[in-house]
Amino acid sequence: MTNDKELDEKYIRMTEAPVERLVCRMAIPTIAIMLISALYNMADTYFVGQLGTRQTAAVGVIFSLMSIIQALGFLFGHGSGNFMSRRLGAQDTDAAGSMATTGFVSSLLAGALVTVLGFTLLHPMVRVMGATETIAPYAEQYAAYILAAAPFMTASFTLNNQLRYQGNAFFGMIALCTGAILNIALDPLFIFTLDMGVSGAALATAVSQVVGFILLVWGTTQGGSMRVNPLKFKPVRRQYREIVRGGMPSLWRQGLQALAVIALNHAAKLSGDEAIAAFSIVMRITGLLFASMLGFGQGFQPVCGFNYGAALYPRVKRAFRFSVTAATGVLLAVCAACFIFSGPIVSLFRRDDAEVIRIGAQALRYQLIPYPLLGFTTLAAMMTQTIGRSARASVLAAARQGIFFFPLILALPPLLGLEGVMLTQPAADVLAFILSVWIIRPILKEMSARTTGATDE
Repeated sequence: MTNDKELDEKYIRMTEAPVERLVCRMAIPTIAIMLISALYNMADTYFVGQLGTRQTAAVGVIFSLMSIIQALGFLFGHGSGNFMSRRLGAQDTDAAGSMATTGFVSSLLAGALVTVLGFTLLHPMVRVMGATETIAPYAEQYAAYILAAAPFMTASFTLNNQLRYQGNAFFGMIALCTGAILNIALDPLFIFTLDMGVSGAALATAVSQVVGFILLVWGTTQGGSMRVNPLKFKPVRRQYREIVRGGMPSLWRQGLQALAVIALNHAAKLSGDEAIAAFSIVMRITGLLFASMLGFGQGFQPVCGFNYGAALYPRVKRAFRFSVTAATGVLLAVCAACFIFSGPIVSLFRRDDAEVIRIGAQALRYQLIPYPLLGFTTLAAMMTQTIGRSARASVLAAARQGIFFFPLILALPPLLGLEGVMLTQPAADVLAFILSVWIIRPILKEMSARTTGATDE
């Protein structure tokens, strides 16, 4: 049984403590979690980069598969977690506990489906994802171990988000930190010492994910968290409707990221394996930057969910303003530094290929110019998702790498060649920012109108 005293104390803390302090407290572990998740892929790219350009490109190709796995985990994790945070804010622990089990078991089953379909369609799958004939063998080797671990990966993303929405992100941080350290240690062992090559990198990631999964299950038994019990899995339509409502924006965002990577690989491969390898490296670097900002935003979400559920709208608005300001400021500083040192940063991953470094450094600089705008864009999507505005949240989630990205990736490369490929994502980011401002303003005004005689704390 969950400790009622712990839940009462958590409710008081989430609805009465200064929101700036709460967001920062929630954000520290979530930033660590997101950075660690990005480091899983970063470590693979770094060590595989010592093997060759085609191997580096293979990791970039399979990035879209990992995005699909993550998208499913986020669907069930954000969908169940959003509902849980609102129910906990309304002090309805029974509904929150039931949803925890439904989200967890459903994510395991979804991951198992990915495993079966992936192994059945392995070769055509990697070709569809953008692998050339020379890259495909390495991509298949890498994908095999990722597919084997897919159920644990989807369930880990779900459990981590459930813990985060309950305000217990610290336990998720412990699990993912352990997995990341293990992955970094196993990569050189499997890749070089055991001479497994690309397969070794994938195996290291798979083993690390399984260990992280075990620790996340343990985390659900700590700190007044909602415990999951697969034996009590009783799926009902009402729960899945809530999961889809709360998780669909995340599915859109991550699913479209997978499709965007595929489109990018197909556009880049016209310029050779070096271009695919370069964009693989750039995606890892920008992914690390995005992870830090997303982690800060995920610290905002439980604060938003609890206070929105408790009808404390001034606190929601204040938390949103603080989060946007902090995230934008950090991105400005980090992007400026990465812009200046773009060449040396890219060369860390593939120092022996001058063409990969040239393409990667130029692409990275283009992407960094509008990158600070993502502070507002992403937090706007996260707030609309957390407060249950799923339609608007889905539009915002689909904007950056869907609504704007795909028309641009079809239009710019034929006009500008490889430089058009480089400019696609930055242009999409600017347009997504404009859309997010237009969508979020009436929501903030509505919260002000629903607040009678209340002022920001």
